[in-house]
Amino acid sequence: MIYLDNAATGGEKPASVVSAVLASMQGCANPGRSGHRRSVALAERVLACRRLLSDLFDGYGFERVAFTKNCTEALNIAILGTLRAGDHVVTTCLEHNSVLRPLEYAKKTRGVTYSVTPLVEGRILPETVASLVRPETKLCCVTSASNVTGEMPDLFSIRARLPERVLFAVDGAQGAGHLPLKMRAAGIDLLALAGHKGLNAIQGAGALLFSERVCPDPVLFGGTGSESFSLDMPAFYPDRLESGTLSYPAICSLFEGALTVQARRSEGARRLIAVTGAVLEGLGALRGYKAYFSPNPCGICAFAHAKIPSEELAGILSEEYDIAVRGGLHCAPLAHRALGTFPEGLVRASFAPTQGMQEANTLLDALRKIARARS
Repeated sequence: MIYLDNAATGGEKPASVVSAVLASMQGCANPGRSGHRRSVALAERVLACRRLLSDLFDGYGFERVAFTKNCTEALNIAILGTLRAGDHVVTTCLEHNSVLRPLEYAKKTRGVTYSVTPLVEGRILPETVASLVRPETKLCCVTSASNVTGEMPDLFSIRARLPERVLFAVDGAQGAGHLPLKMRAAGIDLLALAGHKGLNAIQGAGALLFSERVCPDPVLFGGTGSESFSLDMPAFYPDRLESGTLSYPAICSLFEGALTVQARRSEGARRLIAVTGAVLEGLGALRGYKAYFSPNPCGICAFAHAKIPSEELAGILSEEYDIAVRGGLHCAPLAHRALGTFPEGLVRASFAPTQGMQEANTLLDALRKIARARS
């Protein structure tokens, strides 16, 4: 199989990640829950991963790195753990449902309101984002990269146009591992991460990094191994946000995956820009196809055929050519409404940094054959 669904989850993990996961299960314990030697050793490895993530993303220290099971959980904490009744949020039409659904829930249950930044000539403009800010705006939540088109809003310029009082949250699901996301430099207060995509980790690895300007409340309650005498959650971080046993194998994979990104991110970004550029050029020469992306370092290529619905086309690529892509709305309905592709959606082929022109040419050859068969 040619796996081109890396925006959903990375299909191939580095050998160091696989080895770390296997090693983590050859002497299990509960990190931070006991005082014996093995538990302490595992807790030290967890701490090392917090430190690495804070360094990699120019964060605010290891204690402001909370582990989650995925980026969705991290975004729920960032949004629902921060907003209060009467607050207003500015977001964009490119957001995933991991942002839109918590906002809609907060609207219906807390009286929170939110405004959605539209596309202007296919882009999210910083001045348009800023124009939606109100006196009661508490939070601005923006994706690092669209999971549909690969469009990357200018985070630095957006932050520069926001009032200082407005918190800035970034969905790093698609950008982390591919883009140089720097929290302090870009003024990011909350950064949600998906470990299993560009960070090379396994599923079950996520994190929320946050600044001293924000103190998110927990959305999950339970044991933390600290302050067990109290029926309230601990007041200090990261314990306040980490109820229940951490997934030690996932955290080990995230540590090794982040090390890989630290060493090779720039090289991978250059390769993905070249590959997506080649796919874009190739699609332009094929009859019946329309592209909805530009060359990008996240490896995302979205397109449609004039006569074949996206999910049908994805099925043909899978069943007849053994090429794995994704069709449909990609959990981003407002993005498709903005692009004019709702409700049919698009086909998304998403490349990994380890892939190149061979995979791109194979995809284009298959699309050419499908177009001829339907002409």
